[in-house]
Amino acid sequence: MPHAIDLADYIAGFAGSPLAPWAASLPWELPLHAPDIVRRLLAGLPADDYLVDGEVAVHRSTRVEPGAVLKGPLILGPGCFVAAGAYLRGGNWVDAHCSIGPGVELKSSFVFAGTALAHFNFVGDSVLGAGVNMEAGSIVCNHRNERADKEIFVRSGARGALQPTGCEKFGALIGDGARIGANAVIAPGALLAPGRVVSRASLLDQEMPDDLP
Repeated sequence: MPHAIDLADYIAGFAGSPLAPWAASLPWELPLHAPDIVRRLLAGLPADDYLVDGEVAVHRSTRVEPGAVLKGPLILGPGCFVAAGAYLRGGNWVDAHCSIGPGVELKSSFVFAGTALAHFNFVGDSVLGAGVNMEAGSIVCNHRNERADKEIFVRSGARGALQPTGCEKFGALIGDGARIGANAVIAPGALLAPGRVVSRASLLDQEMPDDLP
């Protein structure tokens, strides 16, 4: 059974973003190819607007505190804030006016405008829509460490059957305006509809049907 997941159903601005050439991708395909995608985007950046050091491009209006670790390929868009102790690696694209707080680790992910990772979050191999807020300590897991078969499965559609992704690293597709409470854990393969609220100190695992919207 083919997957039927339209990124625009989760992220309204996807088609108008620099990621538009990948609009037909499945959500786990973007993180899988994150370094190559970000490198292609780096090549088209307006040089006057960005400070570029190797494969790291930071918009001139973005503030990065001393002590943040930025590993390329990486693009930080306009008006962002990256706190001391943040760690960005594995190929990341961060849109305008995003906040990456202290102790946050972001790996191989795409983050749309106005999203905030507050403090001490981990987000791996994921796509986050616009205006998402992750409270302190909430994490998006990207690997099924608890079992021998590491392949990630997703459920597309309400109460849909589990479908394989063919990959072993995928966190979540989080729709615009979702709110993730403090110390919440999102298990690999989550597809969160726009505006979804995840309670504080909860586990959301969509391999379990009760965790679907």
